[in-house]
Amino acid sequence: MSKAAKRTIASTVLATTVLLSGCGIFESGDKTAKIDPPKEVSYESDAQELEGSENSAKTEAKKDEAAQNVKTELYLIDKEGYVVPQTIELPNSQGVAKQALEYLVVNGPVSNVLPNGFRAVLPADTQIDLNIDKDGVAVVDFSPEFKNYKKEDELKIVQAITWTLTQFDSVKKVKLQMNGRELKEMPVNGTPLQEGLTRAHGINLDTTEVADITNTRPLTVYYVGGDEGSHYYVPVTKRVSETKQDNVAAVIDELIKGPSYSYNLLSDFMPDVKLLDSPKLSEGKVTLNFNKSILGSFKEKKVSKTMLDALVLSLTEQDGIKSVELQVNGSAKLMNAEGKPITEPVIRPEKVNTGSF
Repeated sequence: MSKAAKRTIASTVLATTVLLSGCGIFESGDKTAKIDPPKEVSYESDAQELEGSENSAKTEAKKDEAAQNVKTELYLIDKEGYVVPQTIELPNSQGVAKQALEYLVVNGPVSNVLPNGFRAVLPADTQIDLNIDKDGVAVVDFSPEFKNYKKEDELKIVQAITWTLTQFDSVKKVKLQMNGRELKEMPVNGTPLQEGLTRAHGINLDTTEVADITNTRPLTVYYVGGDEGSHYYVPVTKRVSETKQDNVAAVIDELIKGPSYSYNLLSDFMPDVKLLDSPKLSEGKVTLNFNKSILGSFKEKKVSKTMLDALVLSLTEQDGIKSVELQVNGSAKLMNAEGKPITEPVIRPEKVNTGSF
């Protein structure tokens, strides 16, 4: 309730009190009869209770609305041309996977919820059918409008479809059709599709520092993109030498090395960060013992949020890794950037880029 409204109510109460004070008795013939004094009433208190009830009703309404929505990662294209997950609340329906694809269509329902600087990836008016079989193969059938895209967007479209669908546990592999016919290659620039699509094919491919990919394998790490005040995490698939057999150590090497110069992305890892011991993996938890450079400019044993997030997101892309335990010089007594102790291994967030980091 506003201050002005409170003052008005208080004035009304005061005037009423003055009026009643002059009419505490009334004449009845020769007798005077007392009436019961008015009960004390706090209009302001009643109004606050009413306001509290309204706020409670609004809170319950928001909870009901949240229950009717489901947070879903949509892989969209940012202003730099990267394919980036953005978590959007979609109506909770039985066909949430199909609905996620429909939200990738230009001028479709995503238009009302697109984050600033992002665009949808599938051509306008594309119609979609989706079937997921018991083996986890998602077969997507597009209408003929699907082929109405620029060739420079072709690989981004493949990646956006694949990564959007494989966020769901029921999907292991993706196959594409157009107008009921299986696509062996993409219709504009001929990207091969024969084997079916998985996350192993990568996203935002970075091969700028690799002369020959023959003896390399893909590895996806997360860097920081966006502008000051609106940062987000961007998955980038790099090629690492087959001689680097430990994927955990290889991920950390790529985070320390940072993105290629031509990529407008950042890494929070300083060049002198090093692992003091080999990574230890047990029951889904990987334990990492770093030198004190992992603390960056913090004088206390604090780890920056972007560094911790990028590390956990990158490592949990690897099969079998569910959580990350950090140590510095053998000590696990660390704090996050807010000064709160990190008492448990850090797990991957349920969704990426929710807008809350």
